[in-house]
Amino acid sequence: MQRPARRQCGFTYLGLIILVAILGLVGAAGLKMGSLLQRQAAEQELLDIGAQFVDALQSYAGATPAGQPQQPPTLAALLRDPRFPQVRRHLRKLYVDPITGRAEWGLLYQPGSQGIIGVHSLSSSAPLKVGNFDARFTGFEGRSRLSEWQFVAGGPVPPAGLALVPADAAAPPALFPPPQAVAPASEPVPAEVVEPEEETGAEQEARNLL
Repeated sequence: MQRPARRQCGFTYLGLIILVAILGLVGAAGLKMGSLLQRQAAEQELLDIGAQFVDALQSYAGATPAGQPQQPPTLAALLRDPRFPQVRRHLRKLYVDPITGRAEWGLLYQPGSQGIIGVHSLSSSAPLKVGNFDARFTGFEGRSRLSEWQFVAGGPVPPAGLALVPADAAAPPALFPPPQAVAPASEPVPAEVVEPEEETGAEQEARNLL
């Protein structure tokens, strides 16, 4: 008479184990989905912040008095433009990188200049978003690292030869970065030498007749 009761207890215990396993899988899937959504939101925030940096750099260039550089020497110059006696701002604040969680950015310098023309994240992680970017970020498609999302005044893809220099935005750097931060100009590429083609016998006879 006790065997059916034991079997029923066994089935109940097995069912409880299966239920716990299912709940664990559902919980793990939920955590993974939540992490992906959080990462997706951080990448979108990075795009929004990068767009604000680009707008600030373009505003700084547009407000440049005649005869002065159009690129700021530091990111702090975007908060308060030192070229004017009155307070003039091109950026509301120096943002924290939503991917790394630190107020540190890579800076893009124009070769032969000490002016900043763009910023990028210091994260080497692979982005979740690889396509369907806004028109101003079309150059970001297919990038393998978030640090390759380079926000440059005038376009999403920087010209060849730009120097990538990490900067600490939390502590404003000196007004003029050290000279070694600027990459030397690239060496000219020698032109390809084209060998003249040999004349055929008919072409030589025609030239001799002339």
